[in-house]
Amino acid sequence: MTGSLSGSLARLGDVRGRRVLVRSDLNVPLDGSSISDDGRIRASVPTIRALSDAGARVVVTAHLGRPKGEPDPAYSLRPVAARLGELLGRPVAFATDTVGESATATVAGLQDGDVAVLENVRFNADETSKDEGSRGGFADQLAGLADAFVSDGFGVVHRRQASVYDVALRLPHAMGTLVAAEIDVLRRLTVDPARPYVVVLGGSKVSDKLGVIDNLLGKADKLLIGGGMVFTFLAAQGHQVGRSLLEEDQLDVCRAYLQRAQESGVEIILPTDVVVDTTFPSGDREPTPDVVAADAIPADALGLDIGPESGKAFAAALSDARTVFWNGPMGVFEVEAFAEGTRAVAQALTQVDGLTVVGGGDSAAAVRQLGFDEGAFGHISTGGGASLEYLEGKELPGIAVLER
Repeated sequence: MTGSLSGSLARLGDVRGRRVLVRSDLNVPLDGSSISDDGRIRASVPTIRALSDAGARVVVTAHLGRPKGEPDPAYSLRPVAARLGELLGRPVAFATDTVGESATATVAGLQDGDVAVLENVRFNADETSKDEGSRGGFADQLAGLADAFVSDGFGVVHRRQASVYDVALRLPHAMGTLVAAEIDVLRRLTVDPARPYVVVLGGSKVSDKLGVIDNLLGKADKLLIGGGMVFTFLAAQGHQVGRSLLEEDQLDVCRAYLQRAQESGVEIILPTDVVVDTTFPSGDREPTPDVVAADAIPADALGLDIGPESGKAFAAALSDARTVFWNGPMGVFEVEAFAEGTRAVAQALTQVDGLTVVGGGDSAAAVRQLGFDEGAFGHISTGGGASLEYLEGKELPGIAVLER
């Protein structure tokens, strides 16, 4: 072990024998104690492995779920630590608290190259406190466990939290390879992107995407809109949307976006057909999907996916793209009857000759659940919310603090 590091980690210098606190994103879905999607753990491995191989004593901190600021066995990182050890091919120690006796003893017992995972950082209420003093006190305790800090949890860099922001003020710090890669890709989406530049947005609500739509209307060439959010756009055009998700307080906003797009030459493409069901969800009954025109949704129907013709139209709109950003599924992809629109978009992205970015969250989950080879996409982000805020033009506190 030479102690030397490359890339974004190089600023730490020789880490052999030093305790390095790594803020990873290990917030994976659990079914009991079983991990149903280990994508974020796998994405965290390269930074942890690089530090371990260089002789650092690696101390990993992360959160899982939304415990209420106190220990909750349902959100323990113990199964995550076990999976991390399998992926690293070496033992990973586990501390049963974050900054208490177990954490102190576990870190003290590390040898050069060893890795430990601390228990869920959100078991401590001060981690997410709005009070700087409370957060800072907890950050002092975290910093006391280490000699340097590496930020590698991209999914949380848009949060001003103790283990993301405040610790970086207290220790020599560097970006992990994952965060550095994410920022590099997002800069390519915002600084002179190769054209045509196509953005695909889905998910439930228009209100979740207001900032990114507003910012990208001046940058993208085409904006394809699906998912639950599309029904507010359809209603803004004067169409009836039945029982579909509708944000009535966003109708004027959607009308304004459609008008701005027309004036600025950005093409907004909405579905021309949708998949509906009149009784979904209904317990154990199999769905009875029906395809209807987007401007003729029955009053008793619930829109749950873009239709087959829209899937083809979206794929055609993506066929000549050189840069694509996709955030949000086209429908309720978890149910096979309503997965075809999301599958059509994912398949089209695999054919793009250029940079394709899957913007984390449900989009990344859909890619994996629908069986696509992750290597067929240019980049699959680990942070949906952070990606969107970056594309909105917002400052990400967890990135800004690293650049001080």
